[in-house]
Amino acid sequence: MTEQARTFLKALFVMGLVEGTSTLVLFFIAMPLKHLGNVPVVVPVVGTVHGVLFIVLVLMFLIGRWVVPLSWKMVLLGFVAAVVPFGPFLIDFKIAQMLREDQPA
Repeated sequence: MTEQARTFLKALFVMGLVEGTSTLVLFFIAMPLKHLGNVPVVVPVVGTVHGVLFIVLVLMFLIGRWVVPLSWKMVLLGFVAAVVPFGPFLIDFKIAQMLREDQPA
């Protein structure tokens, strides 16, 4: 694996963590604040940030098809993982495995 591919996979891993965390913040902090704490302004702000991060993650999987190159199966798994809560954390295990397998013994 090239150094460019390793760097991209590391960035994809971090983006998965960030996007997955934004989902949790939206679901477990912003939405309860809106519905239980009567603070509705939080959801549009956190929701917008989460939406942008979601788009970046999906685009990174698509770009990774040519940079790494990721298989189409991995790209599609990344798309599905981006939609499912906790999905980005699960796909990060696969990305970490790809990084570990490339390590010299």
